[in-house]
This record gives sequence, C-alpha cells and structure tokens, in this order.
Amino acid sequence: MILVIRPDATLEQLEHIIERVRELGFTPHVSRGESRTIVGVIGDENRPGAENLSAIPGVEQVLRIMKPFKLASREFHAADSVVYVGKVRIGGGSLAMIAGPCAVESYEQMDIIARYVKAGGANILRGGAFKPRTSPYAFQGLGEEGLKILRDVGQKYDLPIVTEVMDPRQVELVCRYADMLQIGARNMQNFDLLKECGRTRKPILLKRGMSATVKDLLMSAEYILAEGNHDVVLCERGVRSFEDSTRNMLDMSAVPNVKVQSHLPIIVDPSHATGRPDLIPSMCRAAVAAGADGVHVEVHHCPEKALSDGPQALLPHQFLDLMGDLRRLAAALGREFWSRPEAELVP
Repeated sequence: MILVIRPDATLEQLEHIIERVRELGFTPHVSRGESRTIVGVIGDENRPGAENLSAIPGVEQVLRIMKPFKLASREFHAADSVVYVGKVRIGGGSLAMIAGPCAVESYEQMDIIARYVKAGGANILRGGAFKPRTSPYAFQGLGEEGLKILRDVGQKYDLPIVTEVMDPRQVELVCRYADMLQIGARNMQNFDLLKECGRTRKPILLKRGMSATVKDLLMSAEYILAEGNHDVVLCERGVRSFEDSTRNMLDMSAVPNVKVQSHLPIIVDPSHATGRPDLIPSMCRAAVAAGADGVHVEVHHCPEKALSDGPQALLPHQFLDLMGDLRRLAAALGREFWSRPEAELVP
C-alpha cells in the first residue's frame, strides 16, 4: 500500500504514522518530494488493522497495490482455473451448458426436461429444490424430495446436477445429493453460507447479487476460497437498473472484466438477466463470444404450467436450436462443450 500524507501534516504526525505502520507488522518506506510525502507500506495488505490506516491523523489517502480479493486475483494465480463438476470441465476453453427448469416439480417433469436437454447437448442438469421467492405464498420447492428426484434423473441421463442452497443448515443435506452447490443472487453476501460452502469440497456456482459490483462478487468468492475450496465458478445474471423491459440488465462487460482481474471461470445466465425467451438465444451467443465459460439456461416443456419462472423458460425445441448455434460458435472460437471420458474419472 501507499499512504499519501497530507501537505500540512506535522513531523510528529508523520512519526506517529511510521510508528503505527510498524506496530501493525508492516515495513514503512518514506519518500519525500518537493510538495508531497508518501509512505510505502510493505507487507500483507489483508493483515488485520490495515483497514484503519486511513484513520491515522495526517493520512490523506490509502492506495492499495494488490487486489483485496487475494486468492481470486490474477496476481495470485495467473493461469485460468479449471473446475470439474463430475465429468464436466469448466474453464480453460471448456464450456458448461447448464440447463433445466427453475424448480423441481415432479419426477415426470424432470424426466421429460432432462431427456430434452441431454439430447440438445447440455452437460449439467439444474433444478431448484429450495426456492427463494419474493412472496412467502409462492411455491418454495419440494425440499429433500426434490433433491432425490434431481439426483435420480441426473443419474438416469448421466448428467451431474447443480441446485441452490439457501441456508448454512442446508449445506450438509444438499451435499448428499448435488454435484455442485449454487449460491443465488440473494445470498451472494450471506457470509456464513459462503464460509460453510467453502468448507465443503463441492464445486460452487456463485451468482452475482442483483446490486453487486464485480468487486463485490470477487470478494464473496474470496470467502469460499479462504476456507480451502478452490472450485468456484462465477455467474453473471444481471443487475438492477432503471430499464423495465427486461427483468434485469445483463452486464456482459462483467465477463471480460472478471477475466482480467480473476482466474476463476465465469458463466452467464441470460434467463434471469432478461426474463424473456426471445432474448435468451442472442444473449447466450453474445456470452460465449465475450469469453464466458458457459451459459445457464432455464428450460421447461410446458412453461404455462410451471410452478416457478415459467415465462422466462425456453421450450425444448428452442433449446435444441440454441445448442446448434452455440456448438458452431464454440467451434469457430476453438472451444468446446466437454465431458471427461469415463476412464479418466477419479473413483
């Protein structure tokens, strides 16, 4: 870090700043110019107490050199990280195609949809067993019964499954059934949940909060990484704005923005971002072209009867058309929807 000293700071204040820097375990390096003085602070910027340096009398500004999200940053890990979900590889040129309904409603519903998305080329099956809903009277999910259905259907079609966990108390239960844990937008800064998921060794799909910055998203990922779980996939799913013709505003710039700052894979969820099936295909193509490591799409065979988010789901034939486009685009960009051969799977 660099401490910029106020022009009117006294010698006593400067000496106190240096003393305080040393007390915190840093090494100070003073540089005096013609009009300004700065103090270089050498050491771990995440050390406890570092956030209080700006409160020392005589300090005008604190400039951080390293990113606050140390483990998630490119500075810590220069190469792109690759995350495995079962036999599916995400990152490093391999794309995730996550598809399925918003909520698990019944075995028959999941079986029909899984058959279609598998035929289309999806490599991860999604479905919500615990549903965070705006209204307490809306369908909240089937709970453990939904997890059992999702697992059984995923095994039938040889698809790893991802589902949302909403509470630290649910983590152990969801881990029994799911191959990947999803932390939704409303829980992106539920720090107890982040830490609990970080203590598992399940891959984590972390969605960007509806009012969160890219830095906020990476800091949330840092909570998971700091607990020892390095298998984190980020998800851009739109943020709140003044635009009312879409559900949210899809921030496509978040993809290359994250790629510059972090080694973690990032996928895009156009279903929640736009809320409109007519926009989802073009936004999926744009996501892959922008460098995303996959897309996350909701599919339902009968949206008018869906118990959750039916209006934003693609019909099966729309999904099949979309996957054809994405395969051609991925091939042109030298990327692929990849699954690890059975012989390579770790027992």
